[in-house]
Amino acid sequence: MKSILIIGMGKFGSNLAAKMQELGNEIMIVDKEESIVNEYSPRYTNAFIGNCTNVDVLHSLGVNNFDICFVCIGDDFQSSLEITSLLKDLGARHVISIANREIQAKFLARNGADEVIYPDRDSAIKLAIRCNANNIFDYVEITSDFGIFEIAANRSWINHSIRELNVRNKYSINIIAVKQGTVLKPMPDPEYVFQKDDHVVIIGKPDDVFNLTEHK
Repeated sequence: MKSILIIGMGKFGSNLAAKMQELGNEIMIVDKEESIVNEYSPRYTNAFIGNCTNVDVLHSLGVNNFDICFVCIGDDFQSSLEITSLLKDLGARHVISIANREIQAKFLARNGADEVIYPDRDSAIKLAIRCNANNIFDYVEITSDFGIFEIAANRSWINHSIRELNVRNKYSINIIAVKQGTVLKPMPDPEYVFQKDDHVVIIGKPDDVFNLTEHK
């Protein structure tokens, strides 16, 4: 479970919050509009009305206590930029901000965003899945129960072969590719021996993948 702060409860923020909560994380939502917070407050234990361009408001939230702070303000780039910068000034561990254009992404990155993403409903769900656990680098939903994940090879796998590890039976996942830097090796041989810094592309259920990535 991670502690998540979501600033801005528009379409992207609300989809992200819902998925992150569904995955078992602790969520605090913030929006400057009272009507929006009132709409969502029955769903979230921690719901706060406030303009986060005000440093005192952000300070009162204790932003350095959250694992991830999301800035989901798509209709006011100036506010998004200010909030991103203030979060880092106040010691936020990891800030992810949304941008509508590439030039916005560049400014957000220069002002403290650890990651910048482009908003739509699908990417909100994808982002939630990726951020829910450590060492997940990409995710593609296949069905509501299965997905394709790019993860870091488990440390215990290094210097062991796919056959030796028997990952299908042990972890209920299937390996469909190994990635070494930018080189993708699909359908690796069962005798392939994992190396340090390998990434593995697997197919499986999210809960099984989360369990695997949490036991490295």
